[in-house]
Amino acid sequence: MRAAFSLAQEVARVLGSGQILQQAVPKQPLRGAALMTTLRLILGDQLNHRHSWFASVDETVIYCLFEMRQETDYVVHHIQKVTAFFLAMRAFGAELTDAGHRVYYLRLDDEQNSQGLEENLIRTIKRHKADRFEYQLPDEYRLDRQLGDICARLPIATGAVDTEHFFTKRAAVDTFFGAKSYRLETFYRHMRRTHDILMDDGKPAGGSWNYDKFNRKKLPATTTPPEPLLFASDAAHLTAMLAKEDVKTIGTMALDTCTWPVTRDESIALLDYFVAACLPHFGQYQDAMTTRSWSLFHARLSFSLNTKLISPSEVIEKAVTRWQQRPDEITIAQIEGFVRQILGWREYLRGVYWARMPQYRTLNYLEHRNPLPSWYWSGETKMACLHHSISQSLQYAYAHHIQRLMLTGNFALLAGVHPDAVDEWYLGIYIDAIEWVEMPNTRGMSQFADGGVVGTKPYCSSANYIDKMSDYCSTCQYLKKERMGIRACPFNTLYWHFYDRHRDKLANNPRIGMAYRTWDKMESSRQKGILAQAETYLADIESL
Repeated sequence: MRAAFSLAQEVARVLGSGQILQQAVPKQPLRGAALMTTLRLILGDQLNHRHSWFASVDETVIYCLFEMRQETDYVVHHIQKVTAFFLAMRAFGAELTDAGHRVYYLRLDDEQNSQGLEENLIRTIKRHKADRFEYQLPDEYRLDRQLGDICARLPIATGAVDTEHFFTKRAAVDTFFGAKSYRLETFYRHMRRTHDILMDDGKPAGGSWNYDKFNRKKLPATTTPPEPLLFASDAAHLTAMLAKEDVKTIGTMALDTCTWPVTRDESIALLDYFVAACLPHFGQYQDAMTTRSWSLFHARLSFSLNTKLISPSEVIEKAVTRWQQRPDEITIAQIEGFVRQILGWREYLRGVYWARMPQYRTLNYLEHRNPLPSWYWSGETKMACLHHSISQSLQYAYAHHIQRLMLTGNFALLAGVHPDAVDEWYLGIYIDAIEWVEMPNTRGMSQFADGGVVGTKPYCSSANYIDKMSDYCSTCQYLKKERMGIRACPFNTLYWHFYDRHRDKLANNPRIGMAYRTWDKMESSRQKGILAQAETYLADIESL
């Protein structure tokens, strides 16, 4: 960790990120305010330096950014998430100012800050005598509706533009599939063809579209992942402000380091580090889990992507270029696994979100009603896999996709937790969790609450899968092969309980027929013992 931190400090020193973070963002109207006629809003996840808005300086335009309790309080967020967003917003505002743009920035503790978007916009429009208001289309439905309602009430002209970030438009998935079922693989292949990525004369590079079968390896004991690249940071002033303003958060953070890039230069540095140090082994170990490394070979670029500090096109281009330059070092399986996550999964989930909202947030196909165990907020559970994954999430605001899907999500699904509670937890604890990407992942892929819109089956497992892909089970108090008894792994008993109680909804699913055939072959007494053990665990879930 120390070696990586030293490298990060050097990167941050060269890039001058410390100066950016310390530069004051103007709180008062800048010179020539009388000339300003158009107010443009920039949300905290719209920090796109390459947007056409910023191609030239226009004295008649003023850009506004607001830190607001509206955004810090709608769920309880991780301290690193709130801090990273504010650091990134402040740096972006400062960089716009340095480039000659006119910027009005409200910090959370500014007296003029009403803490709500509508009130802040109305005050800012009046303050600068704006006769036109413009914004970039939000990625979250709630903000899209809020801005639409605000514009309908404003007495001045309004307009909205695209964020110029994604490969696709909002309606792309719905338009592509129409009345047909949404399927990632079909959409992904369409995206590959459309954008000519990993294609050779109209055919997939390497001869296959999908190399998942090569990308499901457990991390060998002899393989040591690279240390994560971190960045020097001075966050003490921000954490002090959040404490003073009584903003409730979860998790912890170091005040002298930042796990996440908060500027474009830092984001590019992390991208460069990934393609050089991690991409050669990314694909094959992307599903692996271990106590020996919290970042493994993952890119950790999701915060930069979701705040638009970097674009998906430049991320893919740089990774593919590296693969083309080093085919002996990076196999097609490594690069295809990475491209699939960004070009396929990320664009696909965004399309599903916009096609199905607002109804999507209410879906609960399995009718789950149980509360989330309190140890999801502390990591204090005897199950080694969940203890490690939740503790890691609280420390770094991060867990990779298999930890989220097959550990924390898997357990919540098996335990029958209400998808609203699962959504709230994921949305708060992870640095990259913005509703458009979090909700289809959680309510759809993880909890099967959409009944099969995103995933074709529930993604659940017993301890067998967890042991196959991790080193957690070797140190766990529970026994990975046991299904009954006080030391039986809860995943084992709850797995069969889940399928038994949802037989009416799942038995005809062709992808899970084997589970029911295996269950039906068990002796009746064994079935009753497993179900009784599961009921015991569910009745006292806080003690697991």
